[in-house]
Amino acid sequence: ITLFFFPRLELSPFGVKVCIIEPGYFRTAITNMKTFQENFRKIWEHLPEETKEVYGESYYNSMIEETSKMEAYCSPKLHLVTNCMEHALTAVHPRFRYSAGWDAKLFYLPISYLPTKLTDMLFLWSCSQPKGSH
Repeated sequence: ITLFFFPRLELSPFGVKVCIIEPGYFRTAITNMKTFQENFRKIWEHLPEETKEVYGESYYNSMIEETSKMEAYCSPKLHLVTNCMEHALTAVHPRFRYSAGWDAKLFYLPISYLPTKLTDMLFLWSCSQPKGSH
């Protein structure tokens, strides 16, 4: 078995320690509501009509609405992420994994230990569905 799929382990013999930082939602340019909505609009406008029909206008509208709600959950405390980065770079014994933000610690990290089928069901249940889906 090759270690290619495990870069953290693959680089270990060379004295390189890889740390994984898993942040939750933070207020950045990537999570900016206007940028998100503009990107969704551009993508929607360039979709073929057949695809738009399958998904339906209501799907597009719900995605826009959900991004508006998401911004409320974004933490402005970016220092939580940079503190993880600083610790990973300067500590004598850095951790293998860092979770920045309460949402990462209390939701995303625990959910990552659940079976994939269960997490898929959870996310599908909470997300908008295309009108053409069953």
